[in-house]
Amino acid sequence: MRTIAIGDIHGCSKSIRALIETIEPSRDDLLVFLGDYIDRGPDSRGTIDYLLEIESKYQAIFLRGNHEIMFGGCAIQGIDPMLWYQMGGRTTLVSYGGRLQSVPSQHLDFILRCVPSYENEDHIFVHANYMPLLALADQPERTLYWEHLHDRIPGPHISGKTAWVGHSPQIQGHIANLGHLVCIDTFCFGGMYLTAIDVDTREIWQADKWGNMRGARSPVLKLGRWLWRKCAGLILGTRRRTVAPVK
Repeated sequence: MRTIAIGDIHGCSKSIRALIETIEPSRDDLLVFLGDYIDRGPDSRGTIDYLLEIESKYQAIFLRGNHEIMFGGCAIQGIDPMLWYQMGGRTTLVSYGGRLQSVPSQHLDFILRCVPSYENEDHIFVHANYMPLLALADQPERTLYWEHLHDRIPGPHISGKTAWVGHSPQIQGHIANLGHLVCIDTFCFGGMYLTAIDVDTREIWQADKWGNMRGARSPVLKLGRWLWRKCAGLILGTRRRTVAPVK
């Protein structure tokens, strides 16, 4: 059985479809999604539709990301959506026809089913970050969902397990590997890649936002990806620190 972690999708439905079609998971494999399925990218509705399809076919764990929290707060609890809009929520709203009332109940149920963390014998999985001396069940919500690695790089977790996280975009498209911690948010919506990785063998799959597997792009797509990355960097307004890629 393989355990495959999948990074932040952010509405890039073509990317996740390409990865799953390439990986060809069996019913014995476990897919662990690290959250942030929506916002920023072009097709949040289609992404959740496809995740529901995955849920019906395979073993899958869906972690909750900060973008699911914002979406749920607005669509379910009626919270003012302005912060959500500022963080990419408008693209999600557009994908639902411009009205939160048009979000299907199955999609809201999916958001509510997402879990804060997951662990097995050798690995822990969280969306954003963790406190190294606390068990997963005791982690603060701010840490699990909101804290970036450029704010604080944690030490090894007290369990001794390898930590797998997303949330902190690696804007060059490389996985960030600290040994005890691996970040696989590789900036798909910003023109780089969506990453999946077998956490035991370290086999890696990556697809760009157009659904092209890494290594199979045309020169035109390479130019388009470069231009998109430059524009996205200006929009984000910051250059986040990255660490050494997986060798």
